[in-house]
Amino acid sequence: MTLHLYDTRRKEKVAFHPAIPGKVQMYVCGITPYSPSHIGHARCYIAFDLLHRWLEASGYDVDYVQNFTDIDDKIINIANEEGVNFLEIANRNIEDYYLVMDALGVERADHYPRVTEHLDGIIKMIEILIEKENAYVSSDGVWFSVSSAPEKFGTLTGNTIEAVQAGGSGRLDKSGKREHNDFALWKAAKPGEPSWDSPWGKGRPGWHIECSAMSLHHFGESFDIHGGGFDLRFPHHEAEIFQSECCTGKEPVVGVWMHNGFVRVDGEKMSKSLGNFWTVKDAFKIYDPIVLRYALLNAHYRNPIDVSEQLLDDAKGNQRKLSEIYGQAIISKEEGEALSPLPSLPQGDVTSSEYLSQRIGVIESLAEDAARALDDDLNSRLALSKVQAGARIISEVLDSEKIDEIDTAAFAVFSVDWIEEIAGSILGVLPTKEIAKAIFDPRLDPRRIAVRDEVEALLARRSIARHAKDWGAADEIRDRLAEMGIDVQDTPDGVEWSLK
Repeated sequence: MTLHLYDTRRKEKVAFHPAIPGKVQMYVCGITPYSPSHIGHARCYIAFDLLHRWLEASGYDVDYVQNFTDIDDKIINIANEEGVNFLEIANRNIEDYYLVMDALGVERADHYPRVTEHLDGIIKMIEILIEKENAYVSSDGVWFSVSSAPEKFGTLTGNTIEAVQAGGSGRLDKSGKREHNDFALWKAAKPGEPSWDSPWGKGRPGWHIECSAMSLHHFGESFDIHGGGFDLRFPHHEAEIFQSECCTGKEPVVGVWMHNGFVRVDGEKMSKSLGNFWTVKDAFKIYDPIVLRYALLNAHYRNPIDVSEQLLDDAKGNQRKLSEIYGQAIISKEEGEALSPLPSLPQGDVTSSEYLSQRIGVIESLAEDAARALDDDLNSRLALSKVQAGARIISEVLDSEKIDEIDTAAFAVFSVDWIEEIAGSILGVLPTKEIAKAIFDPRLDPRRIAVRDEVEALLARRSIARHAKDWGAADEIRDRLAEMGIDVQDTPDGVEWSLK
C-alpha cells in the first residue's frame, strides 16, 4: 500500500513520496493566540495529528513544525484594551492551546517557532525580495508586488488576477501599495503598537511572511507537506508561494498542500456574532475530550463537519462501546495471566471452518482495511468503522463458549494489542486502561473503590434504620449518599448503588 494524499495545488490525490526517503518535513500553520482555542482549531490539529501519527506508524521519521503568530492586530488591540504587554495575551492563549490539545490527545510537534523569535530571518527574506524586485518600499512599509510573478497567482484556488481585481473594485485602502493584490511584508510602526528596527524603519512583519521565513529556517528551500485550514488557501498560503519561490528561485516550495474543511455548528458557520462560538473548554464542560476527538475524526478531514448535539452524542456512544470492549479484553488478559505460558494462536484465515482461526482472520483483514483507508487520504471515518467492526468481533469471541479458557486468554492478549495499535496509537481514541476496565465493570472504577467502604457502611446503617422503620434516619442517610454523588436503588434482589 502507498499513502495517497489530496494535493490542493494539483487538485487530485497523489502518491506521497518525500524528497528524502524515509524522512518527512511537515509544516502546519498554527494559531494566532488572541483568544482561547476553539473547536475549529481542534478539528485542524486533530486532523494533522492523525497524519503525524500515521506517517510515523508507516515508518517515516517526521520533523513536524507548527508556528504561533504571536504578533497580530487582534493581539495588539486586546492588549491595549487590557493595558498589558501584547506577549501576555499571546502567552496565556498559547498555554490554553497546549492544555486543550494535550487533553485531545494531539501529540506535540517537534518545533513551535514564534514570529517574535524570527525577526532577523523575516527581515533578511524581505531584503532578498526587494533586491530581486519582487517587493518595493513605500511610506507605510514594504509590499510584495504580485505583478512581479503573475504566473503564481491562483496556484491553490484557481483564482485569476483579473477576477480578484474586479471583485475588489472600490475597496483599495489608503496605503502605499501599488496594486490591489499586493500584500504587506513589513508594516511601518504606528503609535501604541510594538515595533522592531529594520532597514525600512521601525515596524513589524506582515502576516504572510512569517510562515515563509520560519519554514525556510527549519527546512530550507522546499519541504514535503504544508497543512492548514481551508480558509488559509487564499491569501495566506498563496502569499507563501509567492514569497518563498521568488526568494529562493526554487519551485514548488511544497510537495503536497493539505487543507481541512470548515466547522459548522448546528448547520451554521461558527461565529461569535451568531452566538454559536465554542471554545474547546466550552465543549469539555459537556463532553469528554476523547469524545470530541472521536466526533471530529468520524468525518473525512477535507469535508465540512457540522458539530451538533446528535454528532457528539453518537460519538459518545460509539467511543464508550469501543472503550468497554477494550476494558473487557484487558480484564480477560489479566485473568489469563495465571495460565501462562499461553499457547500460540492459530493462523488467521477468513475461509477457515475453525472458529478461532476464522475470527482472527476477519479481525486481521479489518486492520488491513483500516490501514488502506488511512492510506487513501486519511479516511478516518472508514478506519473508525473498521475498528468498531473488529472490536465487536473481539467481544463476541471473548464471550464465546466455542473456545476454552486458555485460548480465550491467548486471544485476549492478541485483542489488547490489536485495539491499542489501531484505536490507541494511530487514532488516539482510547482511554487509559483503568478507565476502560471501569467502563466494562463499574465495580473497578477507582472512584467507586475509593468510597466503597464508606458507602457500604452507610448502606448497612440505612438497612438497620429501615428494618426498625426509622424512616427519618434512613432518608437522612440516603441524602448524605446523594451529596457524595451516590445513586441508590432498592431492588427485589437488594440494594444497588452507583456513581452519578
